[in-house]
Amino acid sequence: MRKYLFNAGVISSLASGMAVVKATKSGPKDWRLALLWASWGIGVALALGAVKQREEGIRQEELERSLRKAAKGK
Repeated sequence: MRKYLFNAGVISSLASGMAVVKATKSGPKDWRLALLWASWGIGVALALGAVKQREEGIRQEELERSLRKAAKGK
């Protein structure tokens, strides 16, 4: 959980939510508002996905490293 909370991409995408809320309160309620919320949601999803993908890449590298080490030991 910490890897998500302290990631700069996740923090910035969540912080941009404040601008979306402000636009919702003060702006017109039309189709553009729905697109604004949709784009914000997509941005948050992409930031979370990038963190997950990075962690999976790190795990894969560690696995490959341990397999190479085990193969050299035989």
